[in-house]
Amino acid sequence: MLNFFQLKNHNTTAKKEVLAGFISFFTIVYIVVVNGAILSDAGIPLEAGIIATVLTSFVGCLIMGLFGNTPIILVPGMGVNALFTYTICGSMGLTWQEGLAVVFVSGILFTVIAFTKLSTVISESIPNALKEAITVGIGIFLTFIGLQKGGIVVANEETFVGLGDFSEPAVFLTLTTLIITVILFARQVPGNFLISMLVGTALAGMFGLIDWNTAKDTSFSAGSYFDVIGHLSFARFADLAFWTAIFSLTMVIVFENIGLVHGHVNMIDRPQAYKRSLQANALSTITSGFFGSSPTVSTVETAAGISAGGRTGLTAVTTGLLFLSTLFFLPYVKLVPDSAIAPILILIGGLMIQNIQNIDLKDFTESFPAFLIIALIPLTYSIVDGMAFGFIAFPILKIITGRSNEVSFPLYIVALLFFVNLIFHAMH
Repeated sequence: MLNFFQLKNHNTTAKKEVLAGFISFFTIVYIVVVNGAILSDAGIPLEAGIIATVLTSFVGCLIMGLFGNTPIILVPGMGVNALFTYTICGSMGLTWQEGLAVVFVSGILFTVIAFTKLSTVISESIPNALKEAITVGIGIFLTFIGLQKGGIVVANEETFVGLGDFSEPAVFLTLTTLIITVILFARQVPGNFLISMLVGTALAGMFGLIDWNTAKDTSFSAGSYFDVIGHLSFARFADLAFWTAIFSLTMVIVFENIGLVHGHVNMIDRPQAYKRSLQANALSTITSGFFGSSPTVSTVETAAGISAGGRTGLTAVTTGLLFLSTLFFLPYVKLVPDSAIAPILILIGGLMIQNIQNIDLKDFTESFPAFLIIALIPLTYSIVDGMAFGFIAFPILKIITGRSNEVSFPLYIVALLFFVNLIFHAMH
């Protein structure tokens, strides 16, 4: 079996690969709780969302390891899960069952793109400013969601939003855990998010905010999950909203994964592995919809495993197998409170905003459409609507400044589709 991964050819050993797999796992395992919590906001039972996250990560890592033979870790992505829950199943009005169908179809389209030259065509046709702006906008959106979950920001009738009550124990614990999270991350402590989540949970327990009695039943219950796995609904297959969701989700996962996969294969000095890794990523997205989760992405945390010496798919397979072990701790995983989850969302949002430095802010025709995306994704509470304004504004500004040659034909089509969707929303 080890010969399958060609360890000698890639100048590595089984011991190095397995160790790298363990490090990758402890760096990314926080996603089990965080993604489960976000899926629960879409209506998926928390326990079922956690199981879906575990199985999706397990299968995703196996596909990447066995098909792509790279150490890239596939788990439900932060940002993409916000698009699934708060936009597709929130502002767009689809049920979570219909949302899973959107993920499934988007995975099929992503697979078609990954197995053809379309990945290059699409990547080159969308301006860099817009792609980076989507990442930044989603980052601010995630931070906003984290601030809400932690009670730091609350609804206000006069100003829409305002500061929460800092005397509330849950808010105090969110701030305390956030400080701990920032310190651990800044000092590059291995497994920083996992440690901060455990500390945050322990603090919540000390303040009496956790009902420990719910953990007494240590039996593994998958009852609620059977109502989620495979429960895709195509009831609104003919609706514009359904296809707008597919279009938007496909664009986001294609843009994000093309960039991430490129970065990871370059880190291991194996650019020739890019194509099969992207294809493995796409195939994994299809399984995400079936298992009941938002789409997988080639996670940033993969870099931790690569830095530890991971060079082949054995690293990914090891991480995938470790994900299965978390199912035995399910009763305890469910205890993690919002005050321990919110700081991770806030910090990840802060990391995603760094992409703004890749936008040419001195060129108004580039910066203003990007600004619209960045501002309107969190302010409209919709990733799709925020994207729409930026994608429509970009070709308009290029045309009126006599630079229409900088707009590709596919971008005109994308802008038109977003415009039609806005008109559709205005009429309804």
